[in-house]
Amino acid sequence: EHIATITLNRPEARNALSLEMRTGLAEYTAQLQFDPDVRCVVLRGAGGHFMAGGDVKGFQQRQSLSPAERQREVLKGLHLLHYAIYRLRRMPKPVLASVQGAAAGAGVSLMAACDLAIAADDAFVILAYANIGLCPDGSSTYFLPRLLGLRRTLEMALLPERMDAQTAREWGLINRVVPAAELEAETRKLAERLAAGPTFAYARAKALLNASFDSTLETQLELEGAAIAECMTTADHEEGVNAFVAKRAPRFVGH
Repeated sequence: EHIATITLNRPEARNALSLEMRTGLAEYTAQLQFDPDVRCVVLRGAGGHFMAGGDVKGFQQRQSLSPAERQREVLKGLHLLHYAIYRLRRMPKPVLASVQGAAAGAGVSLMAACDLAIAADDAFVILAYANIGLCPDGSSTYFLPRLLGLRRTLEMALLPERMDAQTAREWGLINRVVPAAELEAETRKLAERLAAGPTFAYARAKALLNASFDSTLETQLELEGAAIAECMTTADHEEGVNAFVAKRAPRFVGH
């Protein structure tokens, strides 16, 4: 039903990011971005957790490397993750994070890079970098101040503590919280609604909102005008207008 699901599948490590996972994320997000049959993407974790961040055991193994070698290894893995995050954000279709259990470190970044987030009531988030002497990465310093504001982001970064799902919703990090037993069904319901929507218009809305933080009012108004003029040439716009006049539900085709 035009829904693609990416599963972070390393449950024995709470889906902590390995090089293989980073490579897979980069490959699959690129594929899905340009797949016309995909109209909604769901990002989830296997085994009861979303993602516990970086692979701390792997960090320990790198301690035998020289500082220069260690930096090269880190940057190689980060490049792949950055590619995937960029694709999620720029993908011309909605991306939904479905979160249960832990969303820690880069797991918070991936969740924040998605357009919407639905979480189980037993989920929790933590920006735990400071606990192992690191600063945040993976786009969290970009997305979190925009979602939460600077003070709250600094609190998460400097005083890392578990934040429950309801608090994360109140802060604006999560859109919806549902009972854990209903997460899969509620995720599917929301994904189906998004996949049945006007994909072309969704893509233009995403692009406009992404641009808005760096635009002047004049520039943003020009971008809005160009985008809505494009939307008015689509089959979905015609269908939406006709359905509205006929007082029936629209049947969008995504273009």
